[in-house]
Amino acid sequence: MQVWKDYLETNKDRFLDELLELLRIPSVSADSKYKEDVARCAEAVKQHMLAAGCDKAEVCPTAGHPIVYGEKIIDPKLPTVLVYGHYDVQPADPLELWHSGPFEPVIKDGKIYARGACDDKGQMFMHIKAFEVMNKTNTLACNVKMMIEGEEEVGSDNLGKFLEANVEKLKADIVLISDTSMISMENPSIESGLRGLAYMEVEVTGPNRDLHSGVYGGAVANPINQLCKMIASLHDENNHITIPGFYDKVLDLKAEERNDLNKAPFDLEEYKKELDVKEVWGELGYTTLERTGTRPTLDVNGIWGGYTGEGAKTVLPSKAYAKISMRLVPNQISKEISNLFSDHFKKIAPPGVTVKVTPHHGGEPVVTPTDSPAYQAAARAIKATFGKDPIPTRGGGSIPIVALFESVLGLKTVLLGFGLDNDNIHSPNEKYDVFNYYKGIETIPFFHKYFAETKA
Repeated sequence: MQVWKDYLETNKDRFLDELLELLRIPSVSADSKYKEDVARCAEAVKQHMLAAGCDKAEVCPTAGHPIVYGEKIIDPKLPTVLVYGHYDVQPADPLELWHSGPFEPVIKDGKIYARGACDDKGQMFMHIKAFEVMNKTNTLACNVKMMIEGEEEVGSDNLGKFLEANVEKLKADIVLISDTSMISMENPSIESGLRGLAYMEVEVTGPNRDLHSGVYGGAVANPINQLCKMIASLHDENNHITIPGFYDKVLDLKAEERNDLNKAPFDLEEYKKELDVKEVWGELGYTTLERTGTRPTLDVNGIWGGYTGEGAKTVLPSKAYAKISMRLVPNQISKEISNLFSDHFKKIAPPGVTVKVTPHHGGEPVVTPTDSPAYQAAARAIKATFGKDPIPTRGGGSIPIVALFESVLGLKTVLLGFGLDNDNIHSPNEKYDVFNYYKGIETIPFFHKYFAETKA
């Protein structure tokens, strides 16, 4: 609608400045030294909700970082959209790889560089600004509730309790999330599914203390050596995961679904060039698009032990550690996979070492039907602003709370993301295109309009 475009155009500089100000707050949820900054960011989000026109907004304490809730109910008879996002961000390390300060946002070549620019402050803030556009132009078509949390990057440990305690407050017709990506601005897409997650930490212990590698080397099992062998055994020669029972519940795509998925624009050579790799890697018999969206994976996210400081220290370490994540696909259950991993990893431990496995956070895979009214409203919204129909895709990442929304609130979710796969989320030099930011603000009101029409 022209009135939305006019309001956005008049206020676009302010909208951008306000986002940059939010990005300057180092709301790192994983590091306790940023606790006050996380709280400060929550308060800032609350104030932005109120300024945009929420009838009420509040910072809700949890056992961890707070959740910010705001709402505007214009008519109980109208459908209600529950917007979810998160204001916490990943740690910025390694700092030396950033071209500019991670919490000193800069705009270069039309892109905002800062931690949280895309994941998820930039995308979350689009909804607050889109709500402002609709509210200030008196064109709200739905009731709006917003729930913005501060623990997504550390597993949303307290969100489930908040949902269970506030089922009535959070009553809605659909959950709308922008924490995902598109293929490109030239080829808009909507993710119709996400993989689940099982995240583990393992500890391998050998001798009761660090030993001299000359005196004891060759006679006592080295925990780092043994851990590396154990990890290497988790994939076979076809890059198939070797944990017994791991694939038992995997729901394979039908031939038609595989064919449709691979119709998405994808240049393998450009993909390799952008990552500076000579060849892709993955499970034999599947394309890169299938591997990253529809097949389960197992990856080491971190490994350490022994001496890693400057110079040399000839030590045979007492302990070695690794963090391992598994991305899951429909029908796999995170707790079951965690148990399978734990049992198998302990079983393959060689004599001379002991193994401890600690499960961390997990989440279930989800699929959003592309024929649902909410998905169709999102597709119409994309077409209204991009001029073409979006391509349904499957996301390789995980948003564990999507399954939680369905199990606790009984609500389906639409994943209306505007990020790009090369936005460096969780990496140095995270970015978000200014164009994408404005395009999201322009598109979101159309979703509300079309979703209201499906409920009329």
